Amino acid sequence: MKALEEKILSDGEVLPGGVLKVGSFLNQQIDIKFLMAMGKDIANAFSGLGVTKVLTVEASGIAFAVAAANFLGVPLAFAKKNKTSNVSSEVYSAFVDSYTHGKTYEIMIPKEYITSKDRVLIVDDFLACGNAMKGLCKIISDAGAEVVGVSAAIEKGFQGGGDELRRMGIKVYSLAIIDSMENGKIVFRKN
Repeated sequence: MKALEEKILSDGEVLPGGVLKVGSFLNQQIDIKFLMAMGKDIANAFSGLGVTKVLTVEASGIAFAVAAANFLGVPLAFAKKNKTSNVSSEVYSAFVDSYTHGKTYEIMIPKEYITSKDRVLIVDDFLACGNAMKGLCKIISDAGAEVVGVSAAIEKGFQGGGDELRRMGIKVYSLAIIDSMENGKIVFRKN
């Protein structure tokens, strides 16, 4: 999505450690009109594949996943990073290493939110090492459901997670793929 690449270049900021800050439009302050255009693009990429549910992990990818679910006309569910009193004891869970936060989370979702009849599209704001996506794939598999694909607003191609998922046979659709962010210069993958 050329418009996303342009937005990243104009409004994004490369931080030390391979971190891309896009909080001004994607995951802290949100450009709603732009977010909806991205959601429509995701829906178009997965239309006709029988998606019954969108799944993400809290928190920064929720808005992006809402936009995709809206245009697909399906519910959105999200895995929590911490067990709270309103989460039942019957959950699907997976351990996920967070590159951005430098810690491991046990993500979980109540069993009633994913069933064996679901065809699930995983959607998140970023795809880097792919740990969150693989954790969500495990949860979907544990539920007996099917992973239709994975979609990210921004894929950090240089961290290899998206390519690993593709090698696993999973359809991966990212709106922008960054091949490098060296010395503050962002280079996008050519299609």
